[in-house]
Parts: sequence; C-alpha cells; structure tokens
Amino acid sequence: MTEPPARTYAGDRIRAAFAEAGVTGWLHAVDIDSGAQIGVGADQPVVTASVHKLPLLVTLHQHAEAGHLALTEQAESPAGDRTAGPTGLSAMLDPARLSLRDAAYLMMAVSDNTAAELLLARVGLDAVNATTERLGLTRTHAVQSFREFLTTIREDAGHGGSQALADPQVLARLRALDPARTNRSTARDMTRLLGAIWRDEACGPEHGAAVRRLLGLQVWPHRLASGFPFDEVHVAGKTGSAPTLRNEVGVIEYPDQGRYAVAVFTRAASPAAALPAADAVIGTTARIAIDALRRGRSST
Repeated sequence: MTEPPARTYAGDRIRAAFAEAGVTGWLHAVDIDSGAQIGVGADQPVVTASVHKLPLLVTLHQHAEAGHLALTEQAESPAGDRTAGPTGLSAMLDPARLSLRDAAYLMMAVSDNTAAELLLARVGLDAVNATTERLGLTRTHAVQSFREFLTTIREDAGHGGSQALADPQVLARLRALDPARTNRSTARDMTRLLGAIWRDEACGPEHGAAVRRLLGLQVWPHRLASGFPFDEVHVAGKTGSAPTLRNEVGVIEYPDQGRYAVAVFTRAASPAAALPAADAVIGTTARIAIDALRRGRSST
C-alpha cells in the first residue's frame, strides 16, 4: 500500500533532522487508537540499553497481577554490591531497604541501575523474555542484565577506561553497541509494547495504570519531552543510553484524547558524552512524526 504523501514528506524531514544532528536514527510512531503509523528504519535491530527496563517493569507487574509476588515486598540493597550508575541507589553510600514498587519507581524515574538489578533478580531474565514473546515482540530479546551490559563496556574499553571510549577503534569493538550481542529490539516492537500498555493489554487496568504512572514520572526533559513543550500535552517515556547511543520510547497524550506511541533510537557519529543536538533530535523527530499523524487524524 502506498504511504500517504504527508507521511512520506514527514519521513524525509525525519531523515534530514537525524543527518543534521550528526546521528543515524531509527523511528516508529503510531496512533494508538487508529493504527496509523510512520517509520524510518522501524524494523532495524537496535541496542535498547536502559529502554529494556520497560519490559522488566511490565514483567514485574504481570507477576504481581498473577500473585507471584507482592509489590510491597521488601528488597535489600547492600552498600557494597551496587551496579554502577549516576542516579538513585547506584549513587548512594549506605545500605538501603525498599519495596519492589519503590525500586520500580527509581528504575523508571531516574534509570537507577541498582534498582533495576534488584527487580531483575526477583523476576529473572527468562521471565522478561517470556513477556516480550507473549506480547508478540518477535525482535525483542534480553541476553544479559544491566550490570553485565556495563561490565562488557568496561572490559572492552580495556586499560584505558572511560577515556578510551573516545577512540573509534575501541568503540568498534564494544559488544554493548552490537544488537546481535546485547539486549535488543526495534522501534516498531517498542511502540507495539507501549500500545499494549496503554490499551491495558500488557496488564489489567490496575497494573496498566501503575506502569503508565511510572513512565509519566521520568525526570529527563531533554530528549522526547523537548519536542512537546506544552502544559496540556502529557509525555511519558523511558530513556536508554550507552557510548554514542541515545534512545527514548514513550507515549504523547493530547487534550483531544489523541495518544501516540513513539520510539526513537540514535547513534551519534561523535563519541562525545555531551551532544545536545543528538539529545534534542529525539524530540524533534518524534514531533515531526506525531504532527503528521495528527494531520491525518483531523482529515479523516
């Protein structure tokens, strides 16, 4: 079927925006209710990084819904056994005890790696893969924990440590940047997951609402949310990052009841840690795609 001209034009604009920002990008956006969609490399395997915390969150709530665990169950986080990271428990110095649902909040709001490991230890990697398989996400698969993901970066960087990540030859050997050797998905699979969450197909209404609430509490405004700077538009999402990689998946909700799932994955040409244009293009391209879908919605 031929794509409508407006969506073809939007795809061209999205590709141009990625190029101008100095990144290679993959995007999929879909109207959750009508199914209208726009894609740019939507079926290309991509590294999920912390975006894979979303399937973990859904798995946690499916287990709670089935009675396999209670979200109020307490988890211990010893001070000496934490996964590296700049936020949440990963950055704290003292032993901590918290509920599974509070760990889920830290995992989603500030992408806390230690909180994610606590939850993954409770439900298991196989359960996360069973969840994505059950939901028809045929190109989504987790092969390692978040701690193992970070460990491969450290090992592959070698004695040069984080400084070595500025070397293109070092980047080329990072297993963490190869979808075939780490946790992976596609932009289309991620919007399918988001649509299932928003339609209460991933979990029942009570747990679906809890998952949506946590996605809405993410604190980072510089990627997806930057494309929608309006008080009346609600943005809920989950980021993912690794050397040269900046990702975000989420749902944009408008006051006219329009709701759109979007997934944007990027890889920068530059290894620099601070690339504002690469962050901002996630919001820019998502806005281009959703504006095109909204024009199509208003004309039908």
